[in-house]
Amino acid sequence: MRSNKTLTLNFDVETDKLRFLAASKMTPKDAWVSLGQPEILILDEAQRLPETARIVKGWHDVRLPVRIILLGSSSLELLSHAAESLTGRNEKLILPPLLFQEALQAQAWYAGTLSREVLLQTFTDPLHVFLMERMAFGSYPEVVVTPARKPLLRNLAADYLWKDILQTGLVKTPESIKRLLMLLAHQVGSVVSTNELATQLQLARPTVERYIDLLEQCFVIFRLSSFSTHPRKEISKSKKIFFWDTGIRNALLNQFSTDEYRPDIGRLWENWVIAEIAKCNLLQGGACELFFWRSRHGSEVDLVVKGEDELRAFEIKWRRSRSRCRAFADAYGIEPVILSSENPFVSDLALADPHE
Repeated sequence: MRSNKTLTLNFDVETDKLRFLAASKMTPKDAWVSLGQPEILILDEAQRLPETARIVKGWHDVRLPVRIILLGSSSLELLSHAAESLTGRNEKLILPPLLFQEALQAQAWYAGTLSREVLLQTFTDPLHVFLMERMAFGSYPEVVVTPARKPLLRNLAADYLWKDILQTGLVKTPESIKRLLMLLAHQVGSVVSTNELATQLQLARPTVERYIDLLEQCFVIFRLSSFSTHPRKEISKSKKIFFWDTGIRNALLNQFSTDEYRPDIGRLWENWVIAEIAKCNLLQGGACELFFWRSRHGSEVDLVVKGEDELRAFEIKWRRSRSRCRAFADAYGIEPVILSSENPFVSDLALADPHE
């Protein structure tokens, strides 16, 4: 079977960038020939060249026999330029860090043909060890397979993930972003007050909100809104902020312990669970909406999943507990389900179709 002929140009490499620019000055067909007539053309770090989308649009419109893939590491510029120049001509694919079951594929002991039930019964100890590693180090692909996880994560957390933010010129001092992220890392699982953050950072509140927006657009963090259908009885404007990858959160705090008795195990487990479910929901096209719930009397549910025609509620506890949030059950007639560390396949539990 003939394999596809693929050419990859990395725009972090000057010679690759110059080769692409030289081709762009030719007719589309001559450009394709000069690049070796690839069937697949991959343009990595495409945001480094602002005119990339315009050039690709011209090639696409003359129907060159090549599939063109633009890659960027959560780049604001790549998304905005592609949206403007390639409207109706592109398919966007967002790849979050690996899901737990995807990361498992790299483990020698993992038998992918076994059911979840058999895995949970037969591989209890290795599953638990692997879960602690994913919570501590996260699930970026290279982190999952490399033994040098700490230096890699420190490098990511130092500047790589938000380099695109700094290049926009919207952030005057990189230190402000890092200090904001440190505060958010400490407050995972808590309701976030932008007023308090602004006071602690000695920045204006609109500035803090803009920084949070930028970090969210670059897939470093995401927000969870509070769920409410009874505004007088429930808090409806609060937000919680979580990290897409707990390894990045831990790198910011320099806390890589895989000890299940670490002081922040509850908050870390909550972030990991919600991020795992958010990643799965993202890959499924965002079919569900995710919230947390809190009453004015202090009762709380960690996660509410709103589907097209149903509502589910979850309490996230490191150790299984018999307690449930009766206030939510009384208000909505839905008994919250406990998500504990006994079953790390949380996305299956939260997003599964109950009718199947």
